[in-house]
Amino acid sequence: MYLLKFDWNPITGIDIAGNFKLHFYSVMWIVAFLLGWYIMKRIFTREKINLDYLDPLFIYTVLATMLGARLGHVLFYQSELISQDFFSIFLPFRFNPEFEFTGFQGLASHGAAIGIIIGMYLYRRKYKYKSLMWILDRVVIPVASGAIFIRIGNFINSEIIGKVTDSAFGVRFIQDFYGKRQIVAETGIQDYKDAYAAVTKNPQFQNLLDAVPYRHPAQLYESFCYIFVFLILWYIYTKTQKSEQTGFLFGAFLVMLWTIRFFVEFVKEPQGEEYITMMGLNTGQMLSIPFIIIGLYFMFIYKPKTKS
Repeated sequence: MYLLKFDWNPITGIDIAGNFKLHFYSVMWIVAFLLGWYIMKRIFTREKINLDYLDPLFIYTVLATMLGARLGHVLFYQSELISQDFFSIFLPFRFNPEFEFTGFQGLASHGAAIGIIIGMYLYRRKYKYKSLMWILDRVVIPVASGAIFIRIGNFINSEIIGKVTDSAFGVRFIQDFYGKRQIVAETGIQDYKDAYAAVTKNPQFQNLLDAVPYRHPAQLYESFCYIFVFLILWYIYTKTQKSEQTGFLFGAFLVMLWTIRFFVEFVKEPQGEEYITMMGLNTGQMLSIPFIIIGLYFMFIYKPKTKS
């Protein structure tokens, strides 16, 4: 059965000048943030909140997400960057082994979640129109929508790939299997973009294509599931009384998103220096469990001391 099996070998961006390139992955982040801003504007308008508070919230969210995601990736998956290429942690460049504009790559969703919570705490300290939990209950709705596009960006980049499979959903990630230098060496075509293209278009290189295994498109599994996380949160917020229960939306978001992440990890390749940690669970799964527990707490136990 070959329901969805296909070869994935796209261009990942548009060359601007020299080593500078507009990465489609970066475009997905921009789409996620802009859509998030629009959703929060609707929420503010619906609840008659002064829109002057919206743009500062947007800035805090963007900075907290990007810093948290980047630091989370480095700490959880690629700590060797601290000693080997320190400035690449904070800048969209790689300096080792050679200088290259990479865009902001290597971002961890666990770090982003922690960063957003800290960012909202700092935002609430300055803007006191509502409680911290009121903000968190609402900001998770656009965050869920943004997660859809981030995983699509990962798919475009052929990163966070799944394990080898013979299922009907397998995808051959050409650019993950062959590095730029290797594909040039294997094909003899000096421009790596032409070399990649030749693998899937030129029968002469069929042997190179045959060597690439089919893998689970784990990124698309997550992206598809996150659509339902967003829709469920939006339904709870607009159609049910649970939206008035402080902490419920925040907790529901944590439980749904990290449960999805926990199970998708079973078909996902380890990231960076990730390793099996306990009872057959990997780092991503172990980091997801505390978020799920915290989410259950806010859904069923948490009682606010003061009203929002």
